[in-house]
Amino acid sequence: MFRFAGFHITLFDYEISVPALAIFAVFLAIVILMVLYRLKKGRVYAATIKYSDLKIVKRSAKTGRAKWRGILTVMRIVAVALLAVALARPQAGTENREVTSEGIDIMLALDVSGSMKAEDFKPENRLYVAKEEIKKFVNKRYSDRIGLVVFSQSSFTQCPLTLDYGVLLTFLDQVKFGMIQDGTAIGMALANCINRLRESPSKSKVIVLLTDGVNNAGQIDPLTAAGIAKTMNVKIYTIGVGKPGNAMYPIEDPIFGKRYVYLPNEIDEASLRQIADKTGGKYFRARSVEELEQIYNEIDLLEKTEIKVNEYVQYRELFPPLVYAGLLLLILEIFLGQTVFRKIP
Repeated sequence: MFRFAGFHITLFDYEISVPALAIFAVFLAIVILMVLYRLKKGRVYAATIKYSDLKIVKRSAKTGRAKWRGILTVMRIVAVALLAVALARPQAGTENREVTSEGIDIMLALDVSGSMKAEDFKPENRLYVAKEEIKKFVNKRYSDRIGLVVFSQSSFTQCPLTLDYGVLLTFLDQVKFGMIQDGTAIGMALANCINRLRESPSKSKVIVLLTDGVNNAGQIDPLTAAGIAKTMNVKIYTIGVGKPGNAMYPIEDPIFGKRYVYLPNEIDEASLRQIADKTGGKYFRARSVEELEQIYNEIDLLEKTEIKVNEYVQYRELFPPLVYAGLLLLILEIFLGQTVFRKIP
């Protein structure tokens, strides 16, 4: 960071601040007057010895000293300009930022049941699209701890709450079908997330649940889990994925190989909406890749981390070298004017 600070003078016990702009204006006027004076003086014959005829003088060639004598004026003007800049007190500063934030703890619950193989989000299946949108969501966060729970017939923590998003994304890439026996244990997934958030010191705790089915496994009812989340001030956002109507499911046939069958989508939207409403969250329905992306963007905006930034700038003075250079040029100009470039009279 660079700035001109001006200087302060004390007059009759009062401190007066002279801004850099005023210093520049005054010394710029001085430099301009010096240039104009030099140009005007160059047009006037300043010699004090009179000649009856100047033809011989004009025909005589100028010496090297005479040709270079104009450098004295240049040195004087440059010296005054350097001193003007020095009086404006140029300063260079190093900016330090102290960022303080109250991070949000976010648990992502991802359904990996067989129904997520449906390819209504062509050309990929629901699980692949969900993983890609979760990656985008994670990459937008900072200073928030994020964890991942996967569920099907049962539930387990794929990645605990962490600030190392690289590790989280690595664990997310490892999520695949067949990790757990087929089923949809939404209540168990919520309970697992709540358990991870139970001892969190964060003021804001959030669960983002993504599923395409109906709770049909596990020992905990989803609404019961939502009640527990409410008592612990955990907010739940629920996302139901899948297009309305039938969806194409791939089936591995031992005889004919891979083939597709149409199966109806079964999303318990009423329960998902109740879970979200009970905890102060919101229910979303994703019928396409674009809608799913918009949903994660909206959740990202709803759950923004409060950031406080304190800036500190340490300045160092740059004027001493300018003063030394200006004074050196003035001394050199006087010395050369009285020796090498001295003129008579």
